Amino acid sequence: MSNLVLSAPMKGWIAPLDETPDAVFAERMLGDGLAIDPLGSTLHAPCDATVVTVHRARHAVTLRAANGAEILMHVGLETVALNGEGFTVFVEEGQAVKAGDKLLGFDLDLLAQRARSLITPVVVTNLDAFRIVRRDQDRELAVGDFLMELSPIGGAVSASPESAGEVARDVVVPLVHGIHARPAARIAETARKFVAEVALVAINRRASAKSPVGVMSLAIRHGDAIQVVASGVDADAAILALAELIESGMGEGGSVPAQAPTRALAVAEAAPSGPIELPRDGVLKGVLAAPGLAIGKAVRLASADIVVREAGEGVAHEEAALAAAIDTVRIRIETAAMKGDKARKAILGAHLAFLEDPELSAGARRLIGEGKSAGFAWRKAVGGYVDALRGLGDRRLAERVDDLVDLERQVLRALSGEEEGEAVLPPGSILLADELLPSQLMGVDPGVVAGFCTARGGPTSHVAILAAAMGIPALVAVGGAVLSVEDGAALILDADSGTLRVAPDAPALEAAQTALAQRQERKAAAKAAAHQPCVTRDGTRIEVFANTGSLNDALAAVANGAEGSGLLRTEFLFLDRETPPDEDEQARQYQAIASALDGRPLIIRTLDVGGDKAAPYLPIPAEENPALGLRGVRVSLWRPHLLKTQLRAILRVTPLGQCKIMVPMVASLDELRAVRAVLDEAKRELGIVEAIELGVMIETPAAAVTADLIAAEADFLSIGTNDLTQYVLAMDRGNPELAARIDALHPAVLRMIDQTCKGAAKHHRWVGVCGGLASDLAAVPILLGLGVTELSTTASIAPEVKARVRGLSLDTCRSLAAQVLDQTSPEAVRALSKSFGA
Repeated sequence: MSNLVLSAPMKGWIAPLDETPDAVFAERMLGDGLAIDPLGSTLHAPCDATVVTVHRARHAVTLRAANGAEILMHVGLETVALNGEGFTVFVEEGQAVKAGDKLLGFDLDLLAQRARSLITPVVVTNLDAFRIVRRDQDRELAVGDFLMELSPIGGAVSASPESAGEVARDVVVPLVHGIHARPAARIAETARKFVAEVALVAINRRASAKSPVGVMSLAIRHGDAIQVVASGVDADAAILALAELIESGMGEGGSVPAQAPTRALAVAEAAPSGPIELPRDGVLKGVLAAPGLAIGKAVRLASADIVVREAGEGVAHEEAALAAAIDTVRIRIETAAMKGDKARKAILGAHLAFLEDPELSAGARRLIGEGKSAGFAWRKAVGGYVDALRGLGDRRLAERVDDLVDLERQVLRALSGEEEGEAVLPPGSILLADELLPSQLMGVDPGVVAGFCTARGGPTSHVAILAAAMGIPALVAVGGAVLSVEDGAALILDADSGTLRVAPDAPALEAAQTALAQRQERKAAAKAAAHQPCVTRDGTRIEVFANTGSLNDALAAVANGAEGSGLLRTEFLFLDRETPPDEDEQARQYQAIASALDGRPLIIRTLDVGGDKAAPYLPIPAEENPALGLRGVRVSLWRPHLLKTQLRAILRVTPLGQCKIMVPMVASLDELRAVRAVLDEAKRELGIVEAIELGVMIETPAAAVTADLIAAEADFLSIGTNDLTQYVLAMDRGNPELAARIDALHPAVLRMIDQTCKGAAKHHRWVGVCGGLASDLAAVPILLGLGVTELSTTASIAPEVKARVRGLSLDTCRSLAAQVLDQTSPEAVRALSKSFGA
């Protein structure tokens, strides 16, 4: 097949793509080509082709020529922000066009005033199939002049995927956070198992699926329709594996606002690079990253710049140096990932995926081939993606920049032979920095770090996740003023209220010290009495259990005096694997946890996936609102064979009766009846005639208002206050903009709990609380007053909850409960609870 000649699609001056002031194009992340500085106001077809996509903002068009070449033309830079203003579209997707046909019209004056640049990249996006064999040089072009010539690689290709050897599959992305670092890493890991060249195509962008950074740069969001394309001997298998992986949701959870940037993002993007003056009252405000209260001394951290030379010492030498440095960092990360909790391991796993990204390595090798040093090439390659991710306007992807910067520094240090100097920190250090990198936080002794504050960063960054896992109070997005705090300054870090008080006066310091001391004293006293019975002052027995999700959790529950487990989250068995656990595996795990509880009650929640939790082998169809879709019991009844297998495994635990069964996300009595029918069938198969308690989680307003109907057939009710609160208040608990307003002590939520308890009382059923409210000490007297008799808390706070219960009188609790139901806000409820005596 002959080569394809592309003609100039607009009048203007031609320029190399390298001169495009956008790393996405200059670093050729989308493909290779040329750029045109327009002198006209229309965009024309450069060849006979079919219109593949017209961007919704009207600023970009992708064509596919008859031989399969895909050409993207992007009018101006950052013109997407104009949302179509100043653009006119003359074609539609799927339309056949001839060379010279008008595609777009645009207001050149408007773009000159409001776009970042007028320069218009024209790129060939499928360079795996074509190479540019000739292109024009720096000169003025008229529409129709020669632009460049393309030659197919490895013979003729066709616009049809089947005849081209390229297969494609459309996928709607169900991940509620979109495809960010960890999903991108899993996609790349899967793609690398195949020989085929595999790519993701999103709107007018294309990236190799084997490149996690490239995949991230597509900024794919929840609900986006994308295409998985592949060519090669095992293309069909690659397409199937990747499509199924993406459609599974990969266990991603928690919704984020689609477009609205959080305060953290605004500060992260706009924070001054240097210090600014402290406010007069010495109080800085930031965004909660990890909860807690700390008193300490300021320790400022600043990373020294790593100087790299630009000129290399020969291609072979520089390539070997880069490979050795990457190997050094890889071994270091793999060693670090062998210890620590799940969050730490997941973050280090994402770092490994970035380190092995073929696009990063290829970008660095290309520069080395041009005579650059390994350090210069690595910094330039990483920097291109850093700029691209920061420019996407996506909060979660912008927060992944820290991971890339972290890896850049680690590799550069390995190249130079330097080690990151470990700072000798005094006890009680509160770290202050512009930004803190994950490796820096993992490298400190948590025993001497009281907390940290950063000028930039976000609440879902990997540093924030690590801080929470390490139990270190932390604030992010505090702004540049934090860099003005002097080393050694006294600080009070109250992460829960989002404040950092600098050089507090004596009364403020004394109050904080008193609060901290009282908190520690209460914890110590409660821990000492943790194994004593939990009875109110007037002799009412209240059970304090612990929520569990593993054998280690069960051991921690017993160690903290919990009297059983009021919620075993069985998802730990079902997630992060390709197939569901069989009956024997489940039975072994449940038995181990029951044995660890040493006869104490164990309430096992049936599988609760969907919404914010997804399993790869349960390809739940993409939903516009997963929180209101296939979740909890709906999934179990959708796939009853999984439910039956789980119920049989629970029934095999000995002694029979130690385990109770709880059904999540019930909205009607019919759902409970359906589960009981499966339970009765499992009992018959196993020859069990004894009664097995079957309860319901009250998480939906529907269940709360019909609690009297449900309690007629359920053996107990347990309130999941986390979901109940978000459904009652119509506020997504994963939305950081709403986080401060989502309070389970809202009178509307308390009225739902009250209605649940009254409905249960009609049938003499007990009511528990297994959501986060059970661990809120301010809520304990209110819950008891409403009629709750079982609290299932986090294991660590169980001793404090038991101590709180022992100091309460049920009559006064009922009086408090009656008052809070008439309050108008959660703040008023908390104020009443704070002033409440026993």
